[in-house]
Amino acid sequence: MTWWSDDVEDDEPEFDESDVRVRPSRRGSRPRTKQRPEHADAVVGMVIGVDRGRYSVLLDENGPNERVISAARASELRRKSVVTGDRVDLVGDTTGDPGTLSRIVRIGERTTLLRRSADDTDEVERVIVANADQMLIVVAAANPEPRLRLLDRYLVAAFDAGIKPLLVITKTDLADPAEFLRNFAGLELPVFLSGEGQMPLGEIAQALVGHRTVFVGHSGVGKSTLVNALVPSAGRATGHVNLVTGRGRHTSSSTVWLRFAPETETASGWVIDTPGVRSFGLGHIDRANILRAFTDLDRVAEGCPRGCTHLPDAPDCAIVEAVEAGELGETGPARLESLQRLLTTFAGTTTP
Repeated sequence: MTWWSDDVEDDEPEFDESDVRVRPSRRGSRPRTKQRPEHADAVVGMVIGVDRGRYSVLLDENGPNERVISAARASELRRKSVVTGDRVDLVGDTTGDPGTLSRIVRIGERTTLLRRSADDTDEVERVIVANADQMLIVVAAANPEPRLRLLDRYLVAAFDAGIKPLLVITKTDLADPAEFLRNFAGLELPVFLSGEGQMPLGEIAQALVGHRTVFVGHSGVGKSTLVNALVPSAGRATGHVNLVTGRGRHTSSSTVWLRFAPETETASGWVIDTPGVRSFGLGHIDRANILRAFTDLDRVAEGCPRGCTHLPDAPDCAIVEAVEAGELGETGPARLESLQRLLTTFAGTTTP
């Protein structure tokens, strides 16, 4: 018999690991699972402010228990952005009492999403607001001078998001905006003119009631002044224009939702004030959405060849041919010019 013979008695049982010590996991003993709780008891709210990872959420809007609570984003949403205007589901303490914190567990479907990029080559989106249905563009007639291309970019972004644009021209006491407005004669764009002592607050208020309107504009055009006039409790800081550079100073540093409830109206709305910008990149825009904003031209475009740019040099463009034939009426040429300018702005080329 050899030393490796099976007949040798062995006092040690084979494969016995009962005495092995296993170090417990620092993350707890519960096994990981991809199943998430349904949160059937979640309540719905609207995000009206974001500040360093904390979200101000409005609950029971216009109801008897309307309140603003503070919330954090759940760990399962760490890769999803939550922006002002989002409809969200919350769990935890939703009383709104001091020191309480609830948790955002779901983000509702967005009806609109207003975005911009750093420049036209940057495809990274910077979300401005969700679920707004109007954009009020504020432009000064002078000091600073109105920038046609920037206004075009605002319009392209609004059309891409499916948001109705409105235009307010301030400081009309300093310059006549008539020549500037000729560029938009072909657009269905409501325009409000505002000057020193002649701010049409009543007309603007009627256009805002019942809507969620995001205010945009170049720094120094008087956007914050208009917001304060419409919402006296807003207290938005106002600045001035540098006489040397002609540029305004940024006075708004974050997007803020403000309840708009004029005394002359029974309904209310929301004024969404945004930081002033000097550039508005369109790297994320879908060209087709620009054409869809011109409903009459969009129908005619069905007869265009595949890949038609609708620009003046586009061969066999059905829109160009219809305008030249007078089939789109007196406003046809102006609307085509507006469409082509916006498409050219998006393309990053020089208008012919």
